[in-house]
Amino acid sequence: MTEPMQHVNAQMLQDRLREYLKSDQVEVLDISGGCGSSFEVYAVSDMFEGKRLLQRHKLVNEGIGQSLMAEIHALSIKKTKTVAEEGGL
Repeated sequence: MTEPMQHVNAQMLQDRLREYLKSDQVEVLDISGGCGSSFEVYAVSDMFEGKRLLQRHKLVNEGIGQSLMAEIHALSIKKTKTVAEEGGL
């Protein structure tokens, strides 16, 4: 039996990423006009420390999860920085 499709929205993705990345500095924007198919991600997390860009992007994808990724047409990861890189502590 297959799982029913979920309607993906920016708030759902943002909440998941904030929890997974242990950061409140995550913003997800729906750039598909509200239909939930295309999103931009901006994230600042110390979990990115010591990781290269591809590894950081993989963390974002893991945080969203395979089931939701299957429902997204386009995901543009615009920023993945540590707090220090962002100019924090």
